Parts: sequence; structure tokens; C-alpha cells
Amino acid sequence: MADTFSHPIELLAPAGDFDCAKAAVENGADAVYFGLQTGFNARARAANIPAERLEELMTFLRHRCVRGYLTVNTLAFPDELEEVERVIRLAISAGVDALLVQDFGVARLAQAICPELPIHASTQMSLTSGEGIRVAESLGIRRVVLARELSIAEIAQIRRQTTIELEVFVHGALCMSYSGQCLASLSLGGRSANRGQCAQACRMPYELICDGQSVGLGGVRYLVSPQDLAAYELVPRLIEAGVTAMKIEGRLKSAQYVANVTQHYRQAIDAAVSAQPVEYSRAQVEELGLSFSRGFCHGWLDGRQHRALVVGQSSANRGVYLGRVTAVRAGRVEVELAGSVRRGDGVVFESQPHEGDQQGSRVYEVFQDGRSRQEAITQGCVELTFGRDTVDFTCLKPGTRVWKTDDPRLARRLRKSYEADQPRRRVALDLVVEAAVGEPLRIDAKAASGAHCLLQSPEALPEAHKHPLTAETLREQLGRLGGSVYELRHLEARIDGQPMIPLSVLGRLRRALLEELDASIGQPPKRRVAETVAMSASGVHEASQPDTAAIEPQLIVLCRSLAQLRIAANCQITGVIADFSDLRDCSAAVATARASGKMILLATPRIQKPGETDVMAALLDAHADGILARNLAGLAALRDRNVLAVADFSLNVANRWAAEWLLGQGADRVTASYDLNRRQLVDLAGTVPPGMLEVVVHQHMPMFHMEYCVFCSRLSAGTDRATCGRPCVHHEVRLRDRVGAEHLLKADLACRNTLYNATPQTAAEAVPSLLKLGVRHFRVELLDDTAPETSVALIDVYQRLVMGHLSGKEAWGRLRTLGPRRVSRGMLDAT
Repeated sequence: MADTFSHPIELLAPAGDFDCAKAAVENGADAVYFGLQTGFNARARAANIPAERLEELMTFLRHRCVRGYLTVNTLAFPDELEEVERVIRLAISAGVDALLVQDFGVARLAQAICPELPIHASTQMSLTSGEGIRVAESLGIRRVVLARELSIAEIAQIRRQTTIELEVFVHGALCMSYSGQCLASLSLGGRSANRGQCAQACRMPYELICDGQSVGLGGVRYLVSPQDLAAYELVPRLIEAGVTAMKIEGRLKSAQYVANVTQHYRQAIDAAVSAQPVEYSRAQVEELGLSFSRGFCHGWLDGRQHRALVVGQSSANRGVYLGRVTAVRAGRVEVELAGSVRRGDGVVFESQPHEGDQQGSRVYEVFQDGRSRQEAITQGCVELTFGRDTVDFTCLKPGTRVWKTDDPRLARRLRKSYEADQPRRRVALDLVVEAAVGEPLRIDAKAASGAHCLLQSPEALPEAHKHPLTAETLREQLGRLGGSVYELRHLEARIDGQPMIPLSVLGRLRRALLEELDASIGQPPKRRVAETVAMSASGVHEASQPDTAAIEPQLIVLCRSLAQLRIAANCQITGVIADFSDLRDCSAAVATARASGKMILLATPRIQKPGETDVMAALLDAHADGILARNLAGLAALRDRNVLAVADFSLNVANRWAAEWLLGQGADRVTASYDLNRRQLVDLAGTVPPGMLEVVVHQHMPMFHMEYCVFCSRLSAGTDRATCGRPCVHHEVRLRDRVGAEHLLKADLACRNTLYNATPQTAAEAVPSLLKLGVRHFRVELLDDTAPETSVALIDVYQRLVMGHLSGKEAWGRLRTLGPRRVSRGMLDAT
């Protein structure tokens, strides 16, 4: 089957290693995305591609008419930019077709090195609206990988607002938190998802605590572990919505997974493009699930469907549902089938809640109607037997669910698709052949991959006496492309007179043709590359930078209720931030702050989706002194307004180049990323204009930031804000983890949930160093309504610290004695 670069919709497959790349190519991918072992990619646990084999991989992909995208989609710390530059230059020299980038600074660096290198905004950049995308386009971004939380209707809205290429995930694991906004793994174990080190805290069991009492949920323990995305049925609607590329998740998955999922989505896209119905049989769905499945759903593509997203009974790969146990007797398990089973299949039996790990084995024999069956059985009751001592039958009982995890026949077929010596997927080749008596035979060859060559026979062609050359002979002889990647699609023969040529000469020409085609496509594209890169602050001029020596240190306290804000406003601080879940409280917050003579900012939600610009309008109507902007759309709305704009931690500023870009986009100050440890924070402060940096010195780390609403899903019979009864307003909810820590859950203005770490974290010991570097803006973030006197004492410690009346060590000592929860140094202590 021939292929070209002309597919109207790109199918993009993951390549965690070289075998996965080959599996993707042979099964129909238009492009693959991959990371290098040098790091800076969001799947550090994948095998990844050795840097020394990058050129080899890109040459292989070019020969096969497939694009290759390199992921450099993590945050880069100040002392890493030199290494990031080396990786980008390596990518350019190897001919990488695009970079996937999260960090604004890395995007700027790539653009400065080579403006011709396409940059794709990773889903880690948290772009969810046309307004935000328009800001990001100034980074030279040509494609945006949209957040998984967008519905098809919202994607269509974004398409109407921008001409940039849009890429969406269509299959694979779903992150519970917005990508780029998940700090759970960092907060709980020091492994940052923004650095490719996610430990999958969302896949752990949690207990729901409502108003101090445990809520019984039966077998539901995995409260924030979503099912996997499978959008094959939605492919036609995604095309209609204006999607450019459809992406398969799975750089940690096997080559068999890549082969399986890629071939199914190739079929679905091709059917949709040709206006054929996209229908999937039970067998096809089963095939998809056997490579990896936690259960399939449409994710957010159909809109908010909380209960469909999270079933909560398991977080592990279980393949496909096979049926239920109806009886256990004499070493056999009787199962009422909902799927197909045959000898050799792998199955697993669901464990009961709190019983520990599930057990499984390979099926030794299948009986139906008293007879042993070798063929696959798809319906009715069967009896399954297993190898000796592989299954503890005493743990099985009627009603136990059974899952099929492996089909050896499918696995063999998938391996054959990419392990065979002969290429399975070929590249279309078109030939124009000119043959005339007394002239050399000339061949003009063009492949769909872009390979091109001209060659001719060594001698002129004589006139034929018996067997003149024909178009059929040329097609037969030159079409014998054997084990090459090429497949003859079209041959135009221009024959003048009756020339003849020996078949042996045609054979030599064919072999030379293949060699020259391969040589022509082997070289990477030529791009203009800067020899050196010297970046200055974008839009930040020396005259606009404040003299920090003349500025007193300022402490601002973020509050999440009016009660907190009233307490903070009466303390000796510079100002307050209102981060409220009800817009109606904002005007009262502004009035309270003004009455106390305090500056006040209002916080935007962390995410803005299509149709949500009214939130910013309402915040501006409250006439606060400034806005804490948590997304690019919010920052864009503040440009050219006489309002203080502070870019928050959620914009992930980890290096000078990212900070300078946000300052150039209208931010008056930028907040340092929570990913930075103490040394990295000091490094950042030493490179960013000090009066333009804000540091959060006390906070409960926001772990998950979710479109999924736990309140609605588990404490309501409703389905959305209009029908849920707002349990988030009436109840205090915490999630208790495996070690007994109870993390507070909050809902924001748009009903998005944030889970906050139970333990507050402090950067108190870094404050003296930051003050010496000229940093003057510090923030304390309160969370729950603790005793007023505790909040006052906490604020007083930080106020005295930033004013230089306490040392960092003294402040740390006093903080440890405050409140019911022990304070932690958290990430600031990480190495």
C-alpha cells in the first residue's frame, strides 16, 4: 500500500523507542513523536531515543514518508538552557520536522536559533482558548496540542478563532489534571510532571472525607483515576470541527500497542475522509483494548460526563471485559461470556475491595457443552481450566468479573507487522521514462517522500530487430522494487521509434535508481541557523525596571474567603489577593481592602475555555488594583489597561527567557514556578529584573487541577452545575491518601476542582538570599479557614521576615510551632 504526505488529517503516533517508531510507520502513521535520552521530554521513564541515533531515526522516517517531531516539552531551569540549546541544534542538524515545547523560554530559544524550525505547543502549555492561542502564536508556534479537557464543540469554537494547526488526543491514557497544571507527583514525592517524572499519583486509591466523616463508596477507591480515551467513533466529528492532527498517547507503551492502535485509527481516518461510515465491531474494540485499557470512554470530547470518566473501581490495565464467574467447581471456572476466549488467552479475575492484588493466568483449556474447544468462543457459558497452582479457586465466587488481558494470536500478528524484513507500508513512486533510438534511456523518478533522481543508461539505445521496448516491459522491469520501500504507482513511457534495451541493463538501472532515491532523501532540510544566540528582554527596558533599593519589601496575602481577607486586611501587609469561587464576593473584597488601605488583586481561574471571557469582564468590573493572571488569555485581556497584571505560578516561569517573554506580553510581575528548588529560585532571581519577580513563600501545593468534579460525581445525583445542588458550597471535602494525609478539595468559579496538599510548604529560609538579589514581592497563600489567631501569627512571621526583622532560620523555627499542621520546606529543600 503506497502512502504520501497528502493525508488531509495527520495521524500522529508515539515512539518510546526505535521499535515503536517502526511499528508506527508500518501501520499507517503520518508522523511520530519521541523524546531523547538527554532529557527535557515529558516521558522520562520511556526508553527514548539515544541522541547518537537521532539522525538514523530521521533518515528512516524520511525514507518512509513520515514526519518526526521531537519532544522538548518540559520546563528548563536557568542552568539548563545551554544544554537545551545543544539539543535544539542537534534536532536541526538531524532534520527533525518540529519541536514540541512546553516552556515559553525554550520556544523563544528555538525560534532564535532557527526561525524556520516549526514549533508545536505541547498540551503541557495548557492552551484552551482562541485568546490564549493568539498570545502563544507570537512565540512562532505553528501548531497547538489542545488540552484533553476540551469538547468537540469547544474545539470547533477555537477553530473559528484561529488559523493555527490544531492537534488533539484521540486515544490513550487521560491525565486527571490539566497537563502543565499537575503538581501532585512533585508535591507528594518530589517528582515533577513538568519535568517528565510523573509518578501517577492520580492512579492511587483515595478515601472521600466529607465534613470530617468517611463516605462509603462501595468498591470505588480510585477517585481521580480516569478511564482511557478511545475516540475512534468521533473521528468524523473531529474532522468536521477542524482538527489538523489526531494524536495517540503512549510513549511508555509497547511496540505492539503502537502497531495495534495506529492501524485502527488509520482505518477510521481513511474511512471518514472518504465519507465512509466509521463503525467498529465488538471484535475491533476488543483488539484495541487488548493492547492496553483501563476501560474506554470519550474523555471530555462529548462534554462533561463525570461518572463516565471515572468509574473508580480500578486504576490498572485490565484489557477487555470477558464476563462473570457463574460457578467454581473441580478445578474449573464457569464464565458467562461477554467477549471471546480461546486456549492461551491471558485472563485476570477482579479482586474484591481491600483484598489486595488481582490474580490471573493463561487459559489452559476451554470447555463448552462438555467438549474441549480449540476455536474462539464468543457467547454463552464456558468452563476455563488453568495451569497447576496458577489460580487460587477459593478466592473466586459467582459474580466475580473476569477480564481478558492478552491474545497470543493478536500479539503475533502485530509483531509481524513491524518485525518482518520486508517493508509492509511502501512509498509511492512515479517514473517518467524516455526512450529513443540513438539516445540513452532517461528516467525521471519522483517518490511521495520527496526523493527524486535523474539517471540514464550508459549507452545509446539501438534499433530493435525483434523485441522493441514497450511500456509494459518498462513497467514490469522497473516495478520489481523487491525489498525496497518503494512501490511503483505510475509510469509514463515516452518511446520514440523502436528502440531496444537488454533486460540486464534495465535491472542495473533499477538498482541504481533505488540507491539514488535513498541518497536524495537522506539529507535533512537546509535551514538557516544562528551561530550564536543573544536574547534581550522582550519588551522590558532598563528604564522600565524599578530601582529595588528604593522599594520596601512587600508582602501580599492570598485569601480564599471573605473571612480570611478581613483578617489579612487588618495585618501590617502591603495587599491582598482574592481567589474566590463566587464572583459576587469580589466587590465586597475590594471594598474591605480599600477600607483598610490595602492594595487588592483579584485572581482569575487557572483555565479559560471558549465562552468564558465573561469571568474576566466581571473581575475587571470590580475595579480592583490589579489582576493575578493565571493563563495567557487573562494576561492578554489586561494589555493596555491601567491595571496591575501579575502572571501567576500556573504560567510556569522557570527561566529568564520565559519571564522576559511574559513581561513583554504585558505582565508587570511574574511569579516563579513551584518546580524550582531553593538554588534554582535564587538562580532565577539573579537573572530576572528583581522588581519584576514575585515569589510565593508559603502555600499548600495545588496538586491536581481538574475539569472533573469530585463533588458532582460522588456527592450529587446531578450531572452539572445546574443540577448538582452545589455540594462544593455546603460541604468541606478532603481526599485521604494511603498514608492518612487528608488533602482539601476546592471548586473554582467554573466548577473545576483543585486538590491541595494537606501540608503547607514554606520558602522562609530562601527569603534573605532573595532580598539581597533585589526581590521585593513576596506572597503568602492561605487555604482553609484556620483559627484567626493562627492566620494572624502566620502573616506576622512572614511580614517580619521580609522586612529583615527575622532570619530565615528564626522564621522557620516559629512557623513549625503554628497551627495543627506541621509546615514543610517542600520543594525548596529538593536537590
